[in-house]
Amino acid sequence: MNNEFENNGMDITPSLRIEPEALEVLKEVHGSLAGQKVRAYIVGGFIRDILSDRDAVDIDIAVDMDAPAIAKHIADSLGGKYVLMDRVNRVARIILPAGDRSGQQDQWILDFTSFNGDIEQDLAKRDFTIDAMAVELGQLANTSHNAQLIDPYQGSKDLDRQVIRMVRDTALESDAIRVLRAVRLSVEYGFDIDRKTETEIQRCAHLIKDVAGERVREELVKLLTVSHGGQIISYLDKLNILTALIPELDEEKGVEQPKEHFWDVFEHSIKTVSAVDFLLKQGVWEYADKAVLGDTPWSVKLAEHFEKEVSNGSNRRAMIKLAALLHDIAKPATKTVEENGKMRFLGHGIEGAAMVVDILTRLRFSTKEIKLVEMLVKHHLRPTQMSQEGLPTSRAIYRFFRDTGEAGIDILMFSLADHLATRGPGLINSNWQEHITIVNHVISRYYEEEQTVPHVKLVDGHDLIGLFGMKPGAELGRILELVREAQAAGELTNRQEALDYIRNCLTTGVK
Repeated sequence: MNNEFENNGMDITPSLRIEPEALEVLKEVHGSLAGQKVRAYIVGGFIRDILSDRDAVDIDIAVDMDAPAIAKHIADSLGGKYVLMDRVNRVARIILPAGDRSGQQDQWILDFTSFNGDIEQDLAKRDFTIDAMAVELGQLANTSHNAQLIDPYQGSKDLDRQVIRMVRDTALESDAIRVLRAVRLSVEYGFDIDRKTETEIQRCAHLIKDVAGERVREELVKLLTVSHGGQIISYLDKLNILTALIPELDEEKGVEQPKEHFWDVFEHSIKTVSAVDFLLKQGVWEYADKAVLGDTPWSVKLAEHFEKEVSNGSNRRAMIKLAALLHDIAKPATKTVEENGKMRFLGHGIEGAAMVVDILTRLRFSTKEIKLVEMLVKHHLRPTQMSQEGLPTSRAIYRFFRDTGEAGIDILMFSLADHLATRGPGLINSNWQEHITIVNHVISRYYEEEQTVPHVKLVDGHDLIGLFGMKPGAELGRILELVREAQAAGELTNRQEALDYIRNCLTTGVK
């Protein structure tokens, strides 16, 4: 921090360094309120971020009138999009296009809340001391170099101490999403949660099951985008948050696996998250010194692929980590032990995919997010089944991407993470190198196919009906798929070859 305070509740700041683009937004908001008898304060995260010399993205504004009405007026005045976030608690949002305000940021998000009485009473209801600071909007917009910082709970000192501390003893109990937010802030800022707050989190963690899924999803997505995901998941478990959110994970604890696995199902799942981070260049693999990890796949294209947005703030990197946590969720239910002691988990991918849909629907993840994680869980064993000896055939690669679509690349990288988290310190280098070779080959083929001219359709359903007397239905679709597969494998290059191939299929009954 570059500011010092007396911390007597309301202090004069030597300077609040606000980026010009953010300052322009504040001035526009203040200007749109001109002439209205509204007391408005900038509160929470924006103040926290500018005091920490961090880029501030979202702006929280508390007003002493009806927040949705004020937000609607400002949205109309500034050409922003108005969203009513919470009808009961009177919370509203403005999504303001950056326009000329910023060359780097697409939009500004302004959240409006209402307060009664004075601003100190509002701050007393907030979660953590570093979020319980405020500055009057007019002062910040016009005289940021000489504005009064309202800091009754010494949040600025806690910023210096790098501590997450609840404002009051009932802060977490009054809004259970704060148990998850505390971890997220701790991770994002690299701060410690103070002991009393941590103890209270453990006590109140069970209450998060009653929090609206949309709010939980937002916090989880932010956590999943941060590096060192395995450590974060372990910490959530230590604080009793993880299984309060996803009780199904509790069933994994202590479930033994075959001797190839170094950890039980639960620990393996957490280690898989860490392995994903390692492979996607967001973390380290703690057993790397015990193995020759070799030429693990990575490129500019892969980096861009995993940064692609999936839905409303989430990207593919975050979703593959979520899949890593949940990929073996059905193992406890599918586990069988044969007379010779051999353990099996038959169908755990398919059953796990169905469970994942239920879990993520409950947590209000989007349809796109759910579909991607579902595909990852359902097909997570496919890459190791593509080839018995040597590299996968063109037909096998075609079938893999036919069935997995856009999730194929994610599944390939996930399979490597699953491998690392299965063997742990007991990784067999020859098996690992073989796995890497296969994944590198399939990814290369995928990007080569992307760059080639799309295959020309050699035949269609009308040909099968008119030339071969087939009727519309499943069998006609099966034959067309056989043609597409053979064409993808390079076995068919023109229409006549395709017709001959169909004739042979119908004669011999090829399956």
